[in-house]
Amino acid sequence: MNQEQRVMEWIENHQDEIIQFLQQLIQIPSVNPWFFEEPGPSKEKDLQQFIAGKLEKLGADIEVWEPVADELKQYEGMAGYYPGRDFTGRPNLAATFGKGTEGKSLLLFGHIDVVMAGSKWTVDPFEGKVIDGKMYGRGTVDMKGGVAAMIMAVEAILRSGFKLKGPVVVGTVVDEEAGGMGALDFIHHGYRADACILTEPTSLTIAPLCRGILWGKIKIQGRSGHIEMPQADWQDGGAVDAIKKARYILEHLDRLNEQWAVNKTHPYLSIPCQVHVAQLNAGEYPTSFANEAEIVFNAQYLPSERDEKLVGGNVKKELTDFLREVSEADPWLRENMPEIEWLVDADCAETDVSHPFVQTCVQSLKAIGEEGKIEGLGFHTDMGWPVNVGIPTINFGPGDPSLAHHSDEFTPVAEVIQAVKMIAKTIVDWCEIEEA
Repeated sequence: MNQEQRVMEWIENHQDEIIQFLQQLIQIPSVNPWFFEEPGPSKEKDLQQFIAGKLEKLGADIEVWEPVADELKQYEGMAGYYPGRDFTGRPNLAATFGKGTEGKSLLLFGHIDVVMAGSKWTVDPFEGKVIDGKMYGRGTVDMKGGVAAMIMAVEAILRSGFKLKGPVVVGTVVDEEAGGMGALDFIHHGYRADACILTEPTSLTIAPLCRGILWGKIKIQGRSGHIEMPQADWQDGGAVDAIKKARYILEHLDRLNEQWAVNKTHPYLSIPCQVHVAQLNAGEYPTSFANEAEIVFNAQYLPSERDEKLVGGNVKKELTDFLREVSEADPWLRENMPEIEWLVDADCAETDVSHPFVQTCVQSLKAIGEEGKIEGLGFHTDMGWPVNVGIPTINFGPGDPSLAHHSDEFTPVAEVIQAVKMIAKTIVDWCEIEEA
């Protein structure tokens, strides 16, 4: 029996142990405190301590530390930086296996914070119950399934009687669900590798890119007036319906999206970048024209569109110029120019599919009986900062990403086992192993 067969056999024989470990991760409700209505203690530290205990038993060199926002000021205007954010009791963790070995190194990377459970669950969101081959629970998809898989892949190799010829770093970070400052801090802390697997859910496809995401709010001014009465021209003090002006802008957004549908595509993305309207807020009384209106939108951008700070400044300018041009054609808006308030800029990144590491991952996936499909992610992940410092990175993990943040979030148990196998196979081929 060769090396790979021994590792795969260990995984096959320890499936219950793998799934139990994922259950233990789910049972520690590491909800990002950003989602708390009132500040309260986070369970992120509890989970990191649990993970550290497991990795320590496997012989890792472990470092646990709390990010400090003031130490990251040099990244102002870049992805993941939020001044004044408090990380008390919210540590990052890095565990290094094979420290000092000379082979190629690998970073296994993931976030351990989850969004709040919310309502309409039919099972306990923090139990990790398995029903019909699916584990239910908050974080099974996003992304404790992936975190469990990457840790158990390392354990599978070590418990099979091997040692690493190249270092493997297991990195678990906080705060992805509220902007990615944990990942920024991890890279700032100095951790590097020759390649990285970010174990976000991909339904077991290889995702060498993710899109950037902009959230913005277009603020449109009107002038209130009695909705049932005749109104003078606006230049003579008459009412101006902010909702009607918002409709005018929305019509032009439709035309912009038609252009983007042609110009903002990527061969590994199934849908083009668009400006999606998520919220409309307007009006005060049923008897008054709206004094103001807000259009809250979500706009996506491609890695090729990043600005000099590696975020979405170019697309922000494009949308600002679009709004100004549209408004200049309307007499009221020209005099009362709408403004965009930017809410979020979540960065993106891409690794060339021809890179040897991407191809190694594809071959690993095919070796365990999967298609080896390459497909980009339409949403943001933490892959930006590893790529920014020169680490070729893919997203790969169990679970359907469309189920992230849902009530009754679940991941097929079989996908978790397959993810362990793929990651273990990649470690064997990329870092290489030898008898302990």
